Amino acid sequence: MKRLLLTIALTLAAGQALALGNFADVTLYDRAEQRTLPVYWHEGRAYVAGRPGNEYQITVRNRAGQDVLAVVSVDGINAVSGETASASQSGYVIDSWRAMDIKGWRKSLARTAAFYFTELPDSYAARTGRPENVGVIGVALFRRKMEEPPLSFNKPFGMKERADSAAGSVQSVPRAAEEKSLGTGHGRGETSQARYVGFERATASPEEVITLYYDSYANLAARGIIRPEYSRHEPQPFPARFVPDPPRRW
Repeated sequence: MKRLLLTIALTLAAGQALALGNFADVTLYDRAEQRTLPVYWHEGRAYVAGRPGNEYQITVRNRAGQDVLAVVSVDGINAVSGETASASQSGYVIDSWRAMDIKGWRKSLARTAAFYFTELPDSYAARTGRPENVGVIGVALFRRKMEEPPLSFNKPFGMKERADSAAGSVQSVPRAAEEKSLGTGHGRGETSQARYVGFERATASPEEVITLYYDSYANLAARGIIRPEYSRHEPQPFPARFVPDPPRRW
């Protein structure tokens, strides 16, 4: 069956990348606060805390030294096709040692709908009747087959975004839907030009799957995933050491 393999704009990673895999780094960048969200590790899983209403982007940096196909899943939904996610579906081709900012759900070869953090009922997954995997982002990675035969219309195709554009089986743990848990919304439309490219996978199954879980800071703290950072300063019973200056007279 002919599949569409999709790729998006090659841009520099926004913020310092945190290595989460062997073939690629994956970070979440809060576009409203203009910062890379820190990753919290808990029982072998990576978590990030999102702020409701803020737009975000997924940045994937290729560390493999050759082209990779990244099949991106958000809340258990393929970010390109809108299908319930599977590693055999459409993805993004990233050149070696380059990075790509994925800012939204792909609507066409020219447009995307921005990702933004929102409460579960407003998430795209819940609004399309698929709330079971809200709160997880997955990136399934494939390397390109080295000896490529000539392209034909019976082989898979991909798509690549122009450099001048704006720029798996995903493992998830089923959980009860929480009213205040975060999901990803279907936001404002943005320009995001793309084109098809040929890509033949070296393996049938992904060579690596990178998974990031996310929720609000309060929820992650309540679950013991984030622990408040207290000052290391030793409290003093008499902190004032010297006589302060009196207020100035005007």
